Formats: sequence, C-alpha cells, structure tokens
Amino acid sequence: MARMHIMAGTGDKLDMPVIRQITIADLGDALRRGAADFWAKPSHYLLLAIIYPIVGIVLTVWMNGWHSWTLLYPLVGGFALVGPIAALPLYEISGRRERGENPTWRDAMSVLRSPSMGSILAVGAMLFVLFTLWMTSAQALYESLFGPAPPRTLAALAAQVANAPGGITLLAVGTGLGALFAMVVLCTTVIAFPLLLDRDAGAYVAVETSFRAVLYNRVPLFVWGVIVGASIFLASLPLFVGLAVVLPILGHATWHLYRKLVEPASHIRLP
Repeated sequence: MARMHIMAGTGDKLDMPVIRQITIADLGDALRRGAADFWAKPSHYLLLAIIYPIVGIVLTVWMNGWHSWTLLYPLVGGFALVGPIAALPLYEISGRRERGENPTWRDAMSVLRSPSMGSILAVGAMLFVLFTLWMTSAQALYESLFGPAPPRTLAALAAQVANAPGGITLLAVGTGLGALFAMVVLCTTVIAFPLLLDRDAGAYVAVETSFRAVLYNRVPLFVWGVIVGASIFLASLPLFVGLAVVLPILGHATWHLYRKLVEPASHIRLP
C-alpha cells in the first residue's frame, strides 16, 4: 500500500490535474515573481544559495587534482538535471509568500515533513539515474574520440577540443546528448516537485502532469528550457558563483510557472 501511495497518491482513483495553456509572456512574469521572492528576504536563502557555488568550486578543484577536466562541461549541464529537487525549499518559500505568510528558513525546511516526501524521493531517484547516465555517456563519448587518457589541465582540454580532429564532434554530439537528457528532464519534472509539494498526488501523477504540461505548451516550455539551460551555463562561468543568484531565482520562478500551468486542486479530471 505504501508503494501504491508513493506512485499514485492518496485516494482510490488517480486525480489528474487540469493543465492550462500559457504564453511566452507568462514566462517573463514567472521570472519576475521568482526574482521578487528571492530579493524579498535573501538572508533566509543565504545558506542554501551558497551551497551551489561551493559545490561547483570543490568539483573544479577535484577535477584539477584528478585530471578529470573532461567532465567539467557535463557537470555544468548536470546542475540543470538535479536542480529541481535541490530547489524544494524555494518552492515552499514561494508557496507560503503566495498565501500571504512571512516565511522563515525553518519554514523552508518544512518540506522534509511533506506527506509527499516518498513520491518526491521517487522522482528524485529518477533524476539521479538520468544524471548518472548523462555523466557516463559524456565520458564514453570523450573516450571514443580521444582515448582513455584525459588532459591534465583545463588549457590542454581546450586546445584538444579546438585543434584535434574530433573536437568539433565532441562539442556537437556532446551538446546534442546533453540537450536530449535535458529534454527528458523537462518533460518529466518541469512542474513535478511543485505539484507534489502542493498536493499528495503521487510520483506517477506528477511525472504525467509534467509531460502533459509540455505537450500542451510546447513552445513556451521549450523556451523555458532554453532560458534555464542558458542561465545556468552563464552563471557557471565565473567559478559557479553566479549560481548563488540564478538557481534560487529559477527555483522560485518554477513555483510560479507551476501555478500558471496547473488549475487549483479543486479542478481535476478522472482518467
């Protein structure tokens, strides 16, 4: 029964949320609201926000010591794959501010007591598997073009990509692979975690609702995916420090995007 609850939520029947159609202008509004949430009380988010650049710097140092610079680009892309679950406290803050509350850091961490935590962990496990497959695919692609010996410095990697015959292939195919994984994540989790925080719908309903949201709003959500990917890439350039602002804003904005895409809980359809 516990497994059924995690996958299908409470109740005897699946409650499938109703999807709205949105426009590009709604994306801008969601980002503005996300920025407003972040700047309203940034001190509450300081600890969470600092985690991202610290992890990025540590990974950079690790790669320098172990000569794993070939994984730098995939790791940057990986932030977009695992970011949705890391932003759970931000969704909680945005939801509470939406209800007129004055949330604190303790409120943000109340997500750990969410009745949907089992479903959230199930979807998070799926993201972890996708992240692992992405890293494995990126490494396999590099080794197929240049062999198992990685460059010892970042400058050596850049020279290899720029001058070696397989450099363009690595960039083109690697970017295509990354885009494929990002598209899978977008289609399956674009609003999955905000939905699970908002209602105990179950992992299956959360993933299916995300897929329908993308299906009914192909252009706006494709643009959203481009915005997220480009923002994370640009924020990663200065030693990942820009992620301390970009990722929280995107996290808050995702909550508001969810509100625009999904009808309130009273509007459901039964399969």
